Amino acid sequence: MSTRTFRITVRGAFDGLTAEQHAELVARAPEHDMLRAEFTAEGHLTYDIAARPFFTFRFLESGEKEEDILDAGARAELAAEAWLEERGYGFKNIKSQSQDLSLAPLGKRGRRAAAAAL
Repeated sequence: MSTRTFRITVRGAFDGLTAEQHAELVARAPEHDMLRAEFTAEGHLTYDIAARPFFTFRFLESGEKEEDILDAGARAELAAEAWLEERGYGFKNIKSQSQDLSLAPLGKRGRRAAAAAL
């Protein structure tokens, strides 16, 4: 059986931050800039707290069956919540979206590479 790659996006909003927490997030904002967004196994956090209180974690997981994507999404939500709780950041409205890359349509480069491999 082949391994499937899943991209999970967990979104939510910071809630009830203290002035110190807000200042800390503003100071660390360059590390979490949306232009540096990537999907990683440990999860990559992006936000622009100066503009709005929303955040996004991006996780990369794998599984063997199509149904594994449900467990991967649940693990990603728990990991995002744990990261926030460890730092004492309040949050709300956690939601996730998952994508099985084995089911994603190929773009022009992917089709060209697939044709060249034949």
